[in-house]
Amino acid sequence: MDYIILYVIAFVVFFVVDILWLGVFAKKFYDKYLGFLLAKNVVWPAAIIFYLLFIFGLVYFALVPAVNDESLSVALINGALFGFLCYATYDLTNLATLKDWPLKVTIIDLIWGTFVGTATVTITYLLFTLF
Repeated sequence: MDYIILYVIAFVVFFVVDILWLGVFAKKFYDKYLGFLLAKNVVWPAAIIFYLLFIFGLVYFALVPAVNDESLSVALINGALFGFLCYATYDLTNLATLKDWPLKVTIIDLIWGTFVGTATVTITYLLFTLF
C-alpha cells in the first residue's frame, strides 16, 4: 500500500512541476531552440506513458530506498541521479543522432532532469513521512 501512496504523491508532484516548467517557465526556450521540431499538439498517450514510467523509476530507485532507510539524503541523491540519468539518455541520444539538436537544450535538460528528479522525490518523501 505504501508503494501506491508514494506513486500517487510522486505522480502529482512531478506532473505539476513539469507542466509548470514546460508550459510556463521554459516554453519560450523550447520554442526558440526546438520550434522546428515541435508538434502542434502534444501526443498525450506517449506523454502519459513517459510520466507513468518515470514515476515508477523514481519510486523504485529513489523513494523506496529512502523510506526504507528513513533517509532524506538517500532520497536527494537517488532522485538527482535517476533524473539526471534518464534525461541524459534522452538528450545525449538526440545530440548524437539528430541533425541540428542544440547543445544548449541538452545542457538545460540535464539540469532540469536532475532538478525535477530531486524535487519530486524530496517533496514526495517529506509529504509521505508527514503522514
